[in-house]
Amino acid sequence: MMTSDARYNLIPLLAALLVLAGLPSASNAQNRDNLRISGYVQGNPVRIAAELPEPLGDETWMEYRFQNRLNVRWDAASDLTFYWQMRTRMFAGDLVRDIPGYADGIDHDDGLMSLSWLIFDQNDWLLHYIPDRLYAEWDTADWNIRVGRQRVNWGVNMITNPNDIFNIYSFYDFDYPERPGSDAVRLQRYLGFDSRLELAVSPARDFERSIAAALYSFHTRGYDIQLISGYYRERFAMGAGWAGDYRGAGIKGETMFYADADETNFIASASVDYMFDNRMFLVAELLYNAEGGREDFQLMAEELTPDNPSFSKYQITSQVTYPIHPLVDGTLAVIYYPDEEAFFVSPSVSWSVITDLDFHVLGQFFTGSDDSAFANAGNLITAQLKYNF
Repeated sequence: MMTSDARYNLIPLLAALLVLAGLPSASNAQNRDNLRISGYVQGNPVRIAAELPEPLGDETWMEYRFQNRLNVRWDAASDLTFYWQMRTRMFAGDLVRDIPGYADGIDHDDGLMSLSWLIFDQNDWLLHYIPDRLYAEWDTADWNIRVGRQRVNWGVNMITNPNDIFNIYSFYDFDYPERPGSDAVRLQRYLGFDSRLELAVSPARDFERSIAAALYSFHTRGYDIQLISGYYRERFAMGAGWAGDYRGAGIKGETMFYADADETNFIASASVDYMFDNRMFLVAELLYNAEGGREDFQLMAEELTPDNPSFSKYQITSQVTYPIHPLVDGTLAVIYYPDEEAFFVSPSVSWSVITDLDFHVLGQFFTGSDDSAFANAGNLITAQLKYNF
């Protein structure tokens, strides 16, 4: 059995192998016309300070993450394309060693087929692989059909998306820009220049956890409107979304209503975004979640669901991005939870070092009263170096 020092000596080696595995080989340097390969490799240390349940207690943890994303696209015919996009990630450090079940939380796949693979699981590091896109697409002038693991993107807002009933994402997930997918069949029929009809079905291993819905989208009086109705995990679901422009400002909104034999829930979000002359970009959003809220929130440990997409009943969010320099952007996101008397603050800076190489620093900080669900939420700081190929 290896000692702790020996295991940590393997981390740089595994990280190097992880990077090399993601880089295109010489034979793939120039992709064929019908085969395209892209992706990135990145590494980021994460420092987390949180108060976790006993026996862990109030401590500070360090985690080291290395990730390779590989995107493969094959145009089999003029109207038929296959996609395979995957994540291979290595986690090392205190969280893997100290938190019971941490590897099980990583090695998790809610899809119809479990494609998650925990390649290595050691005392203080693990290596994990999972594809989040694996589908075939048939596309013609009036029809688009996708079958397989994909992202069914019905959201309109830039912060919170109640309309994304198939694969909602978390605003707090700081290293997953691609956002999750779902195992589904999706049919789109274009009815004209500005209208379409969609039908999507995402079956689950447990049938009651399946999702099926239809969307009708059209344009009227300067606004794009969408109407949604369907079945969400034993609940009836219906909603709407809209997007338009008012004097140069983007106006967007989404609503969803859920009902079953026992309870109902209504969710609504509205946002405005605006680009100023100095290229500063501002987004402000108000969210209402009638049955929302949690008794306790733990950073990096909570999953959102489409029928309960927030940690409080009310949520007010603002995010501003400003180009400090042509190669440097600064962003500040603030969320206020009025019913919890709590705040979330996330500053970040992105620097385009050279072509295809980016550096990013981000913090996530919660503050709230002792009675707040966020009292023990925790804070984190991370730095990320990312190479795109």
